[in-house]
Amino acid sequence: MSMHHHHDDQNRQEEPRGPFLASRAGLVFLGFLAVGTLLLFTEHRAHVLGAVFWLLPLACVFMHMFMHGGHGGHGSHGKRNERKPS
Repeated sequence: MSMHHHHDDQNRQEEPRGPFLASRAGLVFLGFLAVGTLLLFTEHRAHVLGAVFWLLPLACVFMHMFMHGGHGGHGSHGKRNERKPS
């Protein structure tokens, strides 16, 4: 006794799909995300605002570490033309 599965792929038509965030499910997801963000911010405002203080110093450190790679390094600071005292 064997069972044969028949797929009716020829009659099935693909619906044109847009981006996920433009779909109904995507809009519901964005709504939940907005409400969750608002609740987290209102409940944890002191923590969030306390962390904002550290964003500028951390941004400076990370920019110096990752964005200064192409200027040739810092090896030539000590090689200056020294004048002899007269």
